[in-house]
Amino acid sequence: MPIRVCIDARLLTGTLGGVEQFVIGLADGLSQLSDGDEEYSFLTYADNDEWLRPYIAGNSRLIHGTAATRQPKWSGAMRNFPGAKTVRDVLRPIVSQRLTTSLPLPRSDGFVEQSGFDLIHFPTQSAFLTSVPSIYQPWDLQHLHLPQYFTPEVIRSRENSYRAYCAQASMVAVTSTWQKRDVMEKYGLTAEKVQVVPGAPVISAYPVPTENNMRDARVKFALPQAFIFYPAQTFAHKNHMGLLQALKIIRERHGVTVPFVASGKLTEFYAEIKAKADALGVADQVQFLGFVSTMELQALYQLSRCVVFPTQFEGLGMPLLEAFHAGVPCACSNVTSLPEQAGDAALIFDPLDHEGMAKVILQLWNDATLRADLVAQGKRRISQFNWDRTARLFRAHYRRLAGRTCGTAAFAPQPGGECQDGVAGIVGGLLWLLMNILSALQLSKFAQMSHMAILVAHDLDFDMAGFLNVFLDINFRSAGPTGLDLLPI
Repeated sequence: MPIRVCIDARLLTGTLGGVEQFVIGLADGLSQLSDGDEEYSFLTYADNDEWLRPYIAGNSRLIHGTAATRQPKWSGAMRNFPGAKTVRDVLRPIVSQRLTTSLPLPRSDGFVEQSGFDLIHFPTQSAFLTSVPSIYQPWDLQHLHLPQYFTPEVIRSRENSYRAYCAQASMVAVTSTWQKRDVMEKYGLTAEKVQVVPGAPVISAYPVPTENNMRDARVKFALPQAFIFYPAQTFAHKNHMGLLQALKIIRERHGVTVPFVASGKLTEFYAEIKAKADALGVADQVQFLGFVSTMELQALYQLSRCVVFPTQFEGLGMPLLEAFHAGVPCACSNVTSLPEQAGDAALIFDPLDHEGMAKVILQLWNDATLRADLVAQGKRRISQFNWDRTARLFRAHYRRLAGRTCGTAAFAPQPGGECQDGVAGIVGGLLWLLMNILSALQLSKFAQMSHMAILVAHDLDFDMAGFLNVFLDINFRSAGPTGLDLLPI
């Protein structure tokens, strides 16, 4: 019987930024796998699946839940009505306190259980309570690190749901070892439960822009000949404000005007960013394009001189990986997992040090040799991040959590077994013997992790050396300051 996996992809396109891109990349990666009989069902809203449909193929399919819940069209106008913010500020603590303490977490309506799924994967922060084994991805715990960007009720809501879904999950998936350590520390989870599965640049799944596409983008957005680019929704922690401060420093002290182009959904906070640009006197060199198409996004990368990523907090630094893939030099913050992902392929700065940020931007803007070196380093770095590997690693975990032992048997083929194409002979026998010895010695953790390593190594086509590396990563390096889980990142 094939393993049947449900992936909860219920989101509205353009609202979740990098998380939406991750789901697209995962769908594309799983859809390309042709060497397994697993079935992947992506649960989407009945009236909002166009964003994912082009990436569904092979053993993947779309299934529909209810229609998406949308705010009425008049809500945007009401939000900007004079005095509306004051009313919200007064009522919010009263209403939200009652809501967050009285409303239970959503429970499955029975569809997932009745459909016979072996596993459900929640790749967004939203989930529901279910009896089906699950993988949960909290993405980041920004509300605990930068609480000033959240209302008390949002913090309570996040803590209530994140902790419950992590407790429910058979596995909590994260994209970096920094994030693994953070989730383990904040929520008291074990190293075995929290597993690193790196992401990849989703633009690798998009059609490559032609010269006509890039020319159309330049004309449509009236782009300058050269500019720095930052794709991110206008949330406060994305630190557009800090970047504007750096641009002012460059302009006033060095006499250089660096054009800045930003894409991404314009949130309520955009009004404050716009006012800041006006106050700093840099509004004439700044463009906020809002949400752009996938083709336009790629064109913007290709047309830019460099990417600057000044975020104060990040779960997965998608713009960094996308810049590497697009062959664009990049400078990024030194926060969370970004230095781990950047390696030596990007310039690093403190996002709160505007002077330091300005120095790095000016260096990247003026030094063509440096930019060429970073592009070369980025190409080498991005070779470690691809959706085929991400999909295969998730598939290995799907198999493990669903109780599939085929991956283990592949290392010790049995006559007539379906896994005779695995590593045979003495290598398989030694690995199988290792796991049984560890179990006999009651070293249950190492035995369990050896089993996991065999499954993962088999699914990723690792040889004996690859298995040993995976085994060491899982057992000894996973919680260390520079440890790597399962894959080098």
